[in-house]
Order: sequence, then structure tokens, then C-alpha cells
Amino acid sequence: MLALCIEASHARGMGHLYRSLVLAQALAAAGQDCLFLVNDDPAACRILSQKGHRFESVPLHANEAWEARIAASQQIDLWINDRHVTDAAHAARVKALGIPLVTFDDRGPGSADADLHIAAMIVDPQEPVAGRRILRGFDYLVLNPEISRFRRLRTRPGSTLVTLGGADTYGATVKVVKALAAAGRPATVVVGPAFRYHEELANAATPDFVIKNTVPSLIEEFSHHALAITGGGVTPLEACASGLPCIVVANEDFEGPIGRALDRLGAARFAGHHTALDIDLLSSALPIGDMSRNCLAAVPLHGVDRVVDALLAL
Repeated sequence: MLALCIEASHARGMGHLYRSLVLAQALAAAGQDCLFLVNDDPAACRILSQKGHRFESVPLHANEAWEARIAASQQIDLWINDRHVTDAAHAARVKALGIPLVTFDDRGPGSADADLHIAAMIVDPQEPVAGRRILRGFDYLVLNPEISRFRRLRTRPGSTLVTLGGADTYGATVKVVKALAAAGRPATVVVGPAFRYHEELANAATPDFVIKNTVPSLIEEFSHHALAITGGGVTPLEACASGLPCIVVANEDFEGPIGRALDRLGAARFAGHHTALDIDLLSSALPIGDMSRNCLAAVPLHGVDRVVDALLAL
């Protein structure tokens, strides 16, 4: 049994959950059973339940040794953390059980104890990454395999999609929609299950905006558009892998390097941190065809297969 220990909430966002769902699907295809361990967040628990995954709510931030009980009762063979910050005490408790520990894009002190650190989204070469073995770079991105069905080259401008995360902790969607509305540039807006700014969004949008709440497939939604305005997590990477150029808005400081990296590759434009948005960029004319070609060249599709191979080797 593999443990997928994740954190998901309005404050943390839902990206760790969505990435782990893709990973769990790939591990199931490789014959591996997974148990999700998640903080008691209603939206995350509802999604896991709807998708039929086994999960248990756990006190991620409590100062108590809860890991041993689960490891023993569930016969955990491998412990995978997708939490952004693994603390040292938790990592030490897992390692004391004799279980290999894996972390994803982890900026916590506990990552130093990880047997494997998959850091595909830590793109700043100057940022240190800890762990006994480190896999770094876009070749190890865990992206939704559905992308392969909808991957295509865009050749001309068209409709715009705004999607700033399953939670959009700081309400950046409202700021973006206000700017687009002022410029007369309507868009389709997708908000996620932990979004809390529905009234503000409704007031900001003009009647020609389309607002969608938790679409069945964001990847399929990508296929209808020529440009996406996204956060700086996994969403712009999945969009670019689909051939969809992006304008990236950093919701958190650590999302800025993703936006800048995709900008350097010509696949996106970085509009800055949500507190200091480049408003003019949001409605500017962009070379969609060139950006789409750069998208398809920049972001590979099959990183999850490499990740599964590395996990099974443990």
C-alpha cells in the first residue's frame, strides 16, 4: 500500500490534490493500491469520495505521532508527501518506521530526509533542493494524461479562459475579470471547488462573460480557447502541454519562477504577482501561433511514467 499524504484547502490551494489524483491513476495502472491521507478539508474529501478513492482525514499539523498507527494498520510500503512543506518532525517519524519517503516540490526542512525528491516545478536553478535523490526538470512533471486527447497547435487569436486555481486564495480572479471587463475583453471564467469570491466575481463580470463553477474537465475546457490566464502552479504547465499559451499570475511568491520560466521559453507571458499585476498585459495582443508552438516544444507529456518508475524502484 502506498500513502499519498497531501494538503488541500482554501489557503493551500487544490493543486496538490489534483496532481496526486493523476499520480494515483498512474500507480493504479501499475498495479499499486493507494491510500490518500488528507487534512480535514470538506472540498478535498468530497472530491476524493466522488472519485472513489480510499482516504483518511489526518491531523497534518498536530504535534502528535499519528503516522505509526496508519502505517501499521494499512501496511504502508511507501510514503509520498505532496504538501509543499514537509516538517522535520513528521519526516523523522516516517523514516523511523523504516518506510521510504518521497516528496514533491517540497520547501520544508523534512525534505532533507526524503529518499526521493521530485522537484519538477522548482525551476529556479539557484533555489536549493534537498533530498537523498533529486529528480528535477519538466521531464518529471505529473500532468493529466487527458492532455494527449486535446493537444493541438493554436494559430490565431480567439477566446480567453481565466482559471486561477481550485481555491484562488486571494481572489485574483476578481482582479483579472475587472481588468478584462474595463478593456472590453470578455472571457470564460472557471472557478474551483474551494473558491469563495462568487459575489465579488458576479459584480465584476459584465454580461458577456461566461462563468463556470468546477468544470468536469479543465483539460477539455482548454481545447475551446486560444489563451489562458492562469496561476503559477501546475495549471499553466498543463495548458502549455495542451498547446494553449498563457498569461501567468503568481498567487504566491514561489509561483513567480514558473511564470518567468515559461516566459523565457516563449510559451507564456508573466504578468507578475497578483498584488502588482501588469494590467495592460492582460488585454494586449499576443503572437498566439508562435507561443503555441513554443508551448508544445517546452512541456513534455510523459513525466508521470518516469515518476512511477522511480517510485516503484523504491
